[in-house]
Amino acid sequence: MPNDDTYSIPAATHRVEQEIKRSRFIATLGRADGAEEAVSFIAGIRAEFPDAGHHCWAYMAGPPGNTLAVGMSDDGEPHGTAGRPMLSVLQQNSIGEIVAVVTRYWGGTKLGAGGLVRAYSGSVGLALAHLPVMDRITRIPVRIQLAYHLENPVRHLLGELSLDVGTVEYRDLVMIQLSVPTGQMDTLAERIQEVTAGAVNLEQV
Repeated sequence: MPNDDTYSIPAATHRVEQEIKRSRFIATLGRADGAEEAVSFIAGIRAEFPDAGHHCWAYMAGPPGNTLAVGMSDDGEPHGTAGRPMLSVLQQNSIGEIVAVVTRYWGGTKLGAGGLVRAYSGSVGLALAHLPVMDRITRIPVRIQLAYHLENPVRHLLGELSLDVGTVEYRDLVMIQLSVPTGQMDTLAERIQEVTAGAVNLEQV
């Protein structure tokens, strides 16, 4: 299971379509880093296909395995045949911050409860199989205050660790702000103590 520091998230909106007993199932996946963004994504799909019979959805708006930021809806389909199976598929994958909407145009043939579960979960699985992803890295905002003569060695260290400098202010001291991946915080803290002989400390902001 990926940790909360680095995990995969959707890199773009992705859509697949399949026909099952003349019903069209259109699965659209996208990124949602919070419930509000998920709701907005779902509303956008509803607006895109206003004449569809159902827009069933599920989202997991946090890290993989997180059960706090989840939601689902059968949107008029029999209870438990759409939203829950869709969410189950999302939770079985190592992708976080994801929302799925399966839009259905009914073809005139009833699928039954088992058929609906397979259709909705299968549509999400099909879309996940080719979903483009990227790494999402948790970062911590950090401020470093240091004397002027220490700026060059500290900047060299940041470059060595591939950390991009954000804003820099020159006052009585030099103040450097940057965002540090969670996994690099301990290393940076140790190395900056070495480089400055303990004269500089990191401050989370």
